[in-house]
Amino acid sequence: MTEKLEIYRCKVCGNFVQVILNGYGELVCCGEPMELVKPNTTEEVKTEYHIPVYKYTDKDGIIIQVGKEPHPMLKEHYIMFIETISEDKKQVRIQYLEPGDEPKMLLDKKTCKETAIEYCNIHGLWEGKSD
Repeated sequence: MTEKLEIYRCKVCGNFVQVILNGYGELVCCGEPMELVKPNTTEEVKTEYHIPVYKYTDKDGIIIQVGKEPHPMLKEHYIMFIETISEDKKQVRIQYLEPGDEPKMLLDKKTCKETAIEYCNIHGLWEGKSD
């Protein structure tokens, strides 16, 4: 059974799929079962940072930055998206990024406790939590 907001990847073509509603059965792409992608939550590398970090602005806004130091945003190595998911899984926000963009997501305000995930085209899926 799939769970709401899980992310699956096709090992053949690289398609990424996020579950919108729970369901039974197996997700299949290119004739193969898709693999569940679990986010990393701890970093071992000291020179690159991937965990989303919540930073608060003077105007009650929020910046979600990828890494304590901003992640590279090069054509060959960049963050593809940042997504926030409320603790109750009733609210989702996503921002797609391209090489050259800043590796961050700006929010007007924080509405509830949430989790941020991001996907690096080389190092995969990462997760950080708000206060």
